[in-house]
Amino acid sequence: MDTSRKIFLRNMFIGASSVPLILSACKKDSGTGSDSGSGSGSGGGSCTVSPTETAGPFPTKTPTTLVRSDIKDDRTGVVFTANITIKNKNNSCAVLAGAIVDIWHCDKDGYYSEYGGTSMQTIDFTAVHFLRGRQTTDTNGLVTFKSIFPGWYQSRATHIHVHIYTAAGTSLLVTQIAFPEGSTSAVTTVNTSGAAYGYTKGMSGYTNNASDNVFSDDSTGAELATVTGSLAAGYVLTHTIYVAA
Repeated sequence: MDTSRKIFLRNMFIGASSVPLILSACKKDSGTGSDSGSGSGSGGGSCTVSPTETAGPFPTKTPTTLVRSDIKDDRTGVVFTANITIKNKNNSCAVLAGAIVDIWHCDKDGYYSEYGGTSMQTIDFTAVHFLRGRQTTDTNGLVTFKSIFPGWYQSRATHIHVHIYTAAGTSLLVTQIAFPEGSTSAVTTVNTSGAAYGYTKGMSGYTNNASDNVFSDDSTGAELATVTGSLAAGYVLTHTIYVAA
């Protein structure tokens, strides 16, 4: 075989073997809600702003008065920690320090504080503020809240509401966080095996994420958190939210 033919075949082999690597790199960079920047805050990534969702019908009325990381108040249930990281699409998806993060969610029975006495929520909790809080992201873009595992109510999957502001108080994003589902998920375990912790509703009548009027269009899973743990040890939610700051 002459030298020119050897070179031609060698170049063909190298080019063909590079295709999987090129395709892999394209797949990694094209995902929504993903970032390839480091967790330390050095940018360089590509990401998409998290979905915007409704704050209602039970948004926190005066969140500036609820600066705290432990939001349980008198609510009882399975121990739950929410670790939420905020990243900035406009800064190569680097972590966003100094952002204000409000969260709120229902108790184990599906009730919200600050509301009630109406057809939407018959029990009146207008004078209390359980399961609501505000924190400012640290240098890693992280806020941590100590709470109890959220319950559920008719027509909604288990969820957490989040409102993010700049340090100056300008609204950046209102969104929601969804929980993984399935027979071995925390949602199923808590609601079917958590009677000792006060969870007595079970899963009969539960609305799955796919049928939820907020999460059903989240085809990329951008609002879906990671949840680990157990009934005895408690559960930890980890989630990243992307804003344009």
